[in-house]
Amino acid sequence: MVDAFRMHIMQTKELGTCPVRQIGGCSFLYMRISNVYIVIVVSSNANVACAFKFVVEAVALFKSYFGGAFDEDAIRNNFVLIYELLDEIMDFGYPQNLSPEILKLYITQEGVRSPFSSKPSDKPVPNATLQVTGAVGWRREGLVYKKNEVFLDIVESVNLLMSSKGSVLRCDVTGKILMKCFLSGMPDLKLGLNDKIGLEKEAQLKSRPTKSGKTIELDDVTFHQCVNLTRFNSEKTVSFVPPDGEFELMKYRITEGVNLPFRVLPTIKELGRTRMEINVKVKSVFGAKMFALGVVVKVPVPKQTAKTSFQTTSGKAKYNASIDSLVWK
Repeated sequence: MVDAFRMHIMQTKELGTCPVRQIGGCSFLYMRISNVYIVIVVSSNANVACAFKFVVEAVALFKSYFGGAFDEDAIRNNFVLIYELLDEIMDFGYPQNLSPEILKLYITQEGVRSPFSSKPSDKPVPNATLQVTGAVGWRREGLVYKKNEVFLDIVESVNLLMSSKGSVLRCDVTGKILMKCFLSGMPDLKLGLNDKIGLEKEAQLKSRPTKSGKTIELDDVTFHQCVNLTRFNSEKTVSFVPPDGEFELMKYRITEGVNLPFRVLPTIKELGRTRMEINVKVKSVFGAKMFALGVVVKVPVPKQTAKTSFQTTSGKAKYNASIDSLVWK
C-alpha cells in the first residue's frame, strides 16, 4: 500500500487534485500535515467525512502528547507512544475514544517534548472507566479550584466583497465563542443569546410583526460536544457541562444586519504607460467611543513595480515586493 501510494500519487504529482484517490480496488484518503502525509486505505465503501474527522482528531491528540508539534521528528521520537495510542483510538477499523483528557488518565507515558511531565500518574483506573462509558467524557471527576473562574471571549471576523462602484456584493460575519473554565466539581452552565432563534418562535412571529435592531439572526451554529442539543432545540438556551481549561464553545455565521466597521474609498489614476497614482481613503463608521487597533491596508500593485513613493496622513507605509503590494499600517 505504501509503495502504491508513493508510485501512483506522489510521483505522478497528482496530490493537489483530490484528497481521495482510487487505485485498483482500494481508496486512498490522504492529508498533509506539516511535512508528513497521513493516509487511510479502505477497500470497502467507507464514510470519507468520518475518516478525515478521525485523522484531524488523532493529530490533535498526538499534538497534545508531543507538546504541540506533529512532524517527522516528533513521530520518530514517539514511535512506541504512537503505537500505544493507535491501539486505543481504533479497533477493527472503528474509531474509539479520541479525547486527550481521558487517554491521558490511563496512557501516562509522556511524549519526548511533552509539557505535562509533572502530572501525577497514580490516577485510579475506575475513574477513567467511568469517563469512557459515562455521558461526560470530556471532563474529569474530582476537580477542585480555590477560585472558581470562567473567562469568555467572542472573536468575530467580517468578510466583505464590494464592487468598484461601492455597493456591497457579499457580506458575512463568522464568529466563535472561546471559553476558559476553572471550576470545581461538575458544574452545569447556561449561556443566553439575543438571537432570533431564541426570542421569536414561529408562533409569535405570526401573531406580531418582527422587531428590528434588538435581535440577531444566527445562520449556521456549530456547538462543542458538551452542549446539550435537545435542551437547545426545546428551550433555546445553551446549557453544558464545560471541559476543564480552554475550549471553543460554539461557532456561528451572520449574514443580515451587519454594520461595517470601515469604508475604504480608492481612486486610481493612470499617468501614462509606466506610472500610476493611487489615493486610498479609510473612514471609520463606528462610534466615537470605540477605537481600532492594528489597522493594516494592503494595496496590490503590478508585479513589475520598480519604484514607489507615498504620502500618508497618519501611520507608516512601505512597499513589500514579496507580496507585490503597498502595506500601510
